[in-house]
Amino acid sequence: MVLLGVDPARRHAARSFAASMPVTVVYSVMLLAVSLMLTAMGPHARSAVVSRMSTNLHNLARGHLGTLIGSAFVNDSDDIYFALPGLVCLLALGEIIWRGKGLLLTFAVGHIGATLIVAAGLVAALRTGSVPSSIVRASDVGMSYGAVCVLGALTASIPVRWRAVWVGWWLGVALPAAVGMDFTAIGHLLALLLGIGLSFRLRSIAHWTPTHAALLVAGIVFGYLVLAGPSMVAPAWGVAGAFLAARACPDVRAHRRVGVQTRTLAA
Repeated sequence: MVLLGVDPARRHAARSFAASMPVTVVYSVMLLAVSLMLTAMGPHARSAVVSRMSTNLHNLARGHLGTLIGSAFVNDSDDIYFALPGLVCLLALGEIIWRGKGLLLTFAVGHIGATLIVAAGLVAALRTGSVPSSIVRASDVGMSYGAVCVLGALTASIPVRWRAVWVGWWLGVALPAAVGMDFTAIGHLLALLLGIGLSFRLRSIAHWTPTHAALLVAGIVFGYLVLAGPSMVAPAWGVAGAFLAARACPDVRAHRRVGVQTRTLAA
């Protein structure tokens, strides 16, 4: 019997997808459930939860280390509804390549690692008077550090001839906001670097299927919006970074020479 107009074959495909990517599905459902609950409770309750779960210096200094995990499930606005499809695609691709344990490790390295490095930097900046004291209680919740780390960790799976362009593009996109000394943007850049470094310790894929490619495209769009948002200069910086990386990387030049030689021999 068809339930709600969905035929059995599609229901089976959906169940198979969910069973093959348990980490992605469980985390996405929890994100959505928490956001719906906070929306139903109202803005005052959301503000209180965000304050309690923020990985800011106020909470960390008081030993509230649970925020390092809890903050990954809380967002300070309803924009998660728009970001969730792209996030699901990015995490799903990571789970396909690295399995559930690899995805959890990568996300945790980005979320916790970038948070702690940013916190250490803020402590140093406070001591030198480079940032206002209000930064101690600044809101810092969300899944973006972990997601950006997952994006960076795809580097080793990108074909060698495009790998430098990939790295240069993302560093170029992330850099303008970080230069502006926004601590969240700096955290994104750190998470990206952590992911790139971690990528060569993880499994990679040599053959990209149409499914992989579709998930990657959606993940790229999501990652760009997280790193650059409405920035008008980020695309130019990304192109510049990709160009410089392609010129500097010997692997890209080697592939170009091989391609030219192959075409010459074929002629």
